[in-house]
Amino acid sequence: MIQQVEGDILLSKAKLIVQGVAPQDHFNQGLALALRERWPAMAKDFRHYCHERHPKSGTIWVWAGPNQMIANLLTQEAAEGSAGHPGKADLSYVRKSLESLREFIQKEKIESVAVPRLATGVGGLEWKDVFPIIEEKLGDLKVSVYVYATYHAGQQGKEV
Repeated sequence: MIQQVEGDILLSKAKLIVQGVAPQDHFNQGLALALRERWPAMAKDFRHYCHERHPKSGTIWVWAGPNQMIANLLTQEAAEGSAGHPGKADLSYVRKSLESLREFIQKEKIESVAVPRLATGVGGLEWKDVFPIIEEKLGDLKVSVYVYATYHAGQQGKEV
């Protein structure tokens, strides 16, 4: 069940928080930066994962911290060079990564998921194009999917 909420996804009580990133992402802007500041080990582990596995756009990588799980959906192209900015997101990557997220949620029996306006900030996509894909891929799951459609810093969303 999808529920659109307003608030700060960092204050979500969901078992799994989702974010969109690029392969080799430095987590230095947007939600990725906020997550890196809260869980610096995640960014370090992601760099190690990318160095070892060379992940492709359209896949996911899940990090399990002490009290939170973060699903990193690789919705963007990798940066040009090691110091470049991540490339733009693509709807095909969003679709593929959401399919993988769906499989992960079902396999791991995740009860609740918080999703931001995926791939619309740094990724550059339009929300009107992304949200229908979220509905298609996650809408019929028997778990709570909280879509943080409007950001309000420091305000906890009304997750029911």
